[in-house]
Amino acid sequence: MISFLRGTVAHVGLSTAVIDLNGAGMSVNATPQTLSRLRVGEPGQVFTSLIVREDSLTLFGFASDDEREVFDVLLSVSGVGPRLALAVLAVHEPEAIRVAAHTGDSKTFTKVPGIGPKVAGRIVLELAGKLVPHGTAGSAGSPTAAEAAWKPQVVAAMTSLGWSEKDASASIDKALAEDPEVSFRGNVAEILRTTLRWLGQDGARAGNRVGTRG
Repeated sequence: MISFLRGTVAHVGLSTAVIDLNGAGMSVNATPQTLSRLRVGEPGQVFTSLIVREDSLTLFGFASDDEREVFDVLLSVSGVGPRLALAVLAVHEPEAIRVAAHTGDSKTFTKVPGIGPKVAGRIVLELAGKLVPHGTAGSAGSPTAAEAAWKPQVVAAMTSLGWSEKDASASIDKALAEDPEVSFRGNVAEILRTTLRWLGQDGARAGNRVGTRG
């Protein structure tokens, strides 16, 4: 397993770079973002993933270990090969991919050329539980990247049902304060159901209080 390459950058192309390792040139495929950090004639390092085929050995290079990890997990999705996985990383940062997979946001993946709704749906289905946003396990009171992804979707769903954005946001916060584990999982449909159930219970409690006073 070749974990990384470190040496002098001998060439940088549109989709590949060559790293000179003491006279041996190693070619790696990489995203435009990773390639933009390499300068010909200067020292360079890329984390790598080796793809073995019957007729080839291909290295893919990444600017960080996190990018490589996301790439390797994307390859576990049926129908997603290394070129398509690299295309996903060319469009989205690793954390954005983690958030989209964790929250079931398939639209994020349809922004990648070559990925339609069917493939995007399969990606979020097969990646469920495999990619978790960094900081998801933090305290319930701290906003995370995951919350930034799912909360607007839940608020939008509630406003379509007649709530104002302010009331929807406040209700979500109160509902999840009673059940923070739902927030950590970040599933939009589950959070919406939890909030609506809390609103129903809160309405019932309010009705009971009115009845008692009467």
